[in-house]
Amino acid sequence: MSKKQNKTKQGITPSADWSFSGFRFQSLVLFFIGFVFYFNSLNNQYALDDGIVIVKNDYVKSGVKGIKKILTTDAYDSYYKSMKAKQQLSGGRYRPLSFITFAIEQQIFGDDYKDGESPNDTITFIRHLVNVLLYILSVIVLLYFLRNTLLPEKPFVSFAVCLLFLIHPLHTEVISNVKSRDEILSFLFIISTFVFYFKHLDTQKTRHLILSLVSFFFAFLSKEYAITVLALLPLLLYIKGSEIKDCFLKTIPFVFVTLLYIIMRYKFVGFGSTEDNTDVLNNPYLFATASEKWATEFFVLLKYLKQLFYPVVLSSDYSYNTIPYVHFSNVLVWFSILFHTGLAGLTVWLFTKRNVLAFAFAFYLLHLLLVSNLVMNIGATMGERLVYHSSFGWALALGLAGDWLFSKINGAKIKQLIFGVLLIPLVVLAGTKTIERNKEWKNDSSLFIADALKVPNSALVNGNAGKAYVDLSELPENKGKESELYEKAMFHLKKSVEIHPRYVNGYINIGVVYFKLKDYKKTEEYWNKAKEIFPRNPLIKRNFEVLAITYYNEAMVIGAKNPEKSIQLLEKCTELAPQNPDYWYNLGGAYFTINKFQKAIDAWKNALLLKPDYELAKQGMAAAQAKINSSK
Repeated sequence: MSKKQNKTKQGITPSADWSFSGFRFQSLVLFFIGFVFYFNSLNNQYALDDGIVIVKNDYVKSGVKGIKKILTTDAYDSYYKSMKAKQQLSGGRYRPLSFITFAIEQQIFGDDYKDGESPNDTITFIRHLVNVLLYILSVIVLLYFLRNTLLPEKPFVSFAVCLLFLIHPLHTEVISNVKSRDEILSFLFIISTFVFYFKHLDTQKTRHLILSLVSFFFAFLSKEYAITVLALLPLLLYIKGSEIKDCFLKTIPFVFVTLLYIIMRYKFVGFGSTEDNTDVLNNPYLFATASEKWATEFFVLLKYLKQLFYPVVLSSDYSYNTIPYVHFSNVLVWFSILFHTGLAGLTVWLFTKRNVLAFAFAFYLLHLLLVSNLVMNIGATMGERLVYHSSFGWALALGLAGDWLFSKINGAKIKQLIFGVLLIPLVVLAGTKTIERNKEWKNDSSLFIADALKVPNSALVNGNAGKAYVDLSELPENKGKESELYEKAMFHLKKSVEIHPRYVNGYINIGVVYFKLKDYKKTEEYWNKAKEIFPRNPLIKRNFEVLAITYYNEAMVIGAKNPEKSIQLLEKCTELAPQNPDYWYNLGGAYFTINKFQKAIDAWKNALLLKPDYELAKQGMAAAQAKINSSK
């Protein structure tokens, strides 16, 4: 068959390509809609996990020099080191590809911060733009896959499926949160794996097989979801007409790529944390009984399905206690079990019939299984980004169902009218929701304050909302509004520790508010609570040092007028920051002033232990010893 004939068969001849059913025209429409939907995200700043993944990641900040460390360490290795902590997540995280793209952007466009404080708007804009373009590219690649492999005789259905996927408001987290580029890349390379492999089957060219295997490897380097290809590829081959034996034989090269990835992952990351995480924010079922855990996991599957059909409330967080534990007495749990096991059974039956709907259901279920906590603890109860891949299976199933319904309607014009009546309002509603949500992803403050109204029982969101109000109180435009902002901050922060009594950041930030209110006793009380829970937290140490400086400055002001009070403050300094020799030196001086010479000597000894060449401390000791000797 000639190339021209082959293109005609696939419905993408040059003459037809700019018609409504043409690939180029449909791609252009998808590009335009995708760009309109996410244009207002381009001027967003960083939010949520962008800080630890990008801004505070030493390997990313090193540019291309950091790529070696990115390829050979856990994704959060830099963060763990900054916190002086071990790996926190079961299984570890080996997802270097998105981090490599961040490092390359860093190399080309410079530092995230111009002067250590002001954000570099250029690189932030670039990163958001790259996310948007990669997202649109993945949808266009998906369109190519559907038109040329999965649904070659149904260009309109292919377009409708891609449009449903493109406009879904649930995807705002994946695109607006720069860190979630790993989700976009994972999906892009999974679909590219199918595209190149079926192109290889058509052309029998080795280069297409190589490109498919490379895409598969890149999908693994993006995120672990690529493992589903080992089931989806033979399933799709069988649906397209191959015999069972051939389906598995053709998948063997992909098994070798998988083994390569597993070897690399184990070498560089190992098994991750092998200890049970004692923080419910990273171990969502820590406080649940075994029965509650299983019941809640099935309940969450139903919530994902609801969000796909009715994404009215969107949140950046669903951690403890956003979704309270449920029991098997809850009828929705049993509905979820029956629905999902029934859907799995239907998938198997459709597979035996070589029905393409089996691929849609399998894509949905397999990716959902990976994030369900049923197989492994993923460190989160639920997340909108986590259903990103499954949403394609959902869109494909919906598109095929719509095609079946349309086949029952007679008349092309009536079909077009119904299609337009359904499509236009859907695009408008989805676009409105997406654009509004993009605004909320502007930065941490806007995101967490908005989400605190949506998920009021989330310890993390309340804690982050409280911190956001503290940050807002420091902006010049909010001068005079500090008291109001502190009150709002305290409301959310105290609520966060009520929900989760071991929430370290909640206690730290309550202390920050009290510090700003100059209630240092309360400040110290809450920071000590945080220290009891996480003694190695470097932020706690820095905060105590700031409090010590505050006490020290006050002691220096009142020293001569009120030496007793000055001593109390300096003793606090040495208690909070015992490694500072100046605090010990001045405490010695204060004791000397009130003729407590032995205590002065003891304080100066501590100063000299920390700073052996501290001449003033040596002189003070000599003077104090002389006073003691003269009094004998």
